[in-house]
Amino acid sequence: MESIVHRMVKVNGITLHVAEKGEGPVVLLLHGFPELWYSWRHQILSLADRGYRAVAPDLRGYGLSECPPNVSDYSLFHVVGDLIALVKSLGVHQVFVVGHDWGAMVAWHLCMIRPDLVKALVNLSVVFQARHPTKRPVDSIKAVFGEDHYIVRFQEPGVAEAEFSRIDTKLVLKKFLTYRKPKALIVPKEKGFGGSPDTIINLPSWLSEEDVAYYATNFDKSSFTGGLNYYRCMNLNWEMSAPWTDEPIKVPVKFMVGDLDLTYHSPGVQDYIHKGGFSKHVPFLQELVVMEGVGHFINQERPHEVSDHIYEFIKKF
Repeated sequence: MESIVHRMVKVNGITLHVAEKGEGPVVLLLHGFPELWYSWRHQILSLADRGYRAVAPDLRGYGLSECPPNVSDYSLFHVVGDLIALVKSLGVHQVFVVGHDWGAMVAWHLCMIRPDLVKALVNLSVVFQARHPTKRPVDSIKAVFGEDHYIVRFQEPGVAEAEFSRIDTKLVLKKFLTYRKPKALIVPKEKGFGGSPDTIINLPSWLSEEDVAYYATNFDKSSFTGGLNYYRCMNLNWEMSAPWTDEPIKVPVKFMVGDLDLTYHSPGVQDYIHKGGFSKHVPFLQELVVMEGVGHFINQERPHEVSDHIYEFIKKF
């Protein structure tokens, strides 16, 4: 870990913190919520050892990267703008991209808007779904799951932050990072996100107290607001992406998901993935991997296996 280089980069009017290691073709690694560049620690070392330059930013609003003040500053189009500028700063014309969770959403949009910048994509957990012409995403989630679905509960600025603040940051992170139920995350208002501050959570073998402490130190500094604002821009993203309605993903793709991942058990997702809908919108989908016994945080839970899958795909190009 000590060999990973950290630096600050000016991009798109803000400053991003970037962790990187290695020389060779660039692999851009994009994290999700509630995570940091650190979620890719294993992949950074593995890819660097195999002849690649692994570059993992803290996305805007996270970690040591700048946190713009307005909710609307966190649209996927702002984040994609950050990454386009970051790629340019690296002095290369194309990169490999690997995304997880919100990082996967960012990666899909980067490929949708600027496919010329991406040699190939490996995305984890979150499938690409074409923009619905009339249904806004948060409204659709509310219609299916009600007001207590976590994404709906995240929408009001300050509410989730206040609930998180009632308990230790480490406990908040443990609750998210150890969630393994293959179903939607429902958080009744009377219960709240915080729950009891006395809750004891036993960590899985892939997540140490030191790992949690690293995340917590960074979220104590930056707060959770930046990451939550990505959810608060979901309907805005839908509005802004109208010009790309029905636009397919035009780069080579490998998709990976755990069979216990809550996203894999969203209504209709498995049929969409396995019965042709996904490949219709992602016509250059070359590999599909469903990992057994694995939850949402796939790149941390099975780090070596995921690193191998990434390498075996990108080495073709």
